[in-house]
Amino acid sequence: MATIPVNARVQKHRDALRMAGLRPVQIWVPDTRRPHFAEECRRQSLIAAQADLADTDMHQFMDEALADVNGWTA
Repeated sequence: MATIPVNARVQKHRDALRMAGLRPVQIWVPDTRRPHFAEECRRQSLIAAQADLADTDMHQFMDEALADVNGWTA
């Protein structure tokens, strides 16, 4: 049984996705293997947590939103 080359299968798959109305995109994400990555995550998380604590309006909004879920269904 003859096998279809990998690049032909990939192209067929990509063509099908395009026909479905999708398009490819490339994104760049942080490299989690870099030294000090975890430290930087912690640093940024602490900054975000401190900002959340200082934002009393957001706390009130979230409490009001949570109280307004009566009758919602999953």
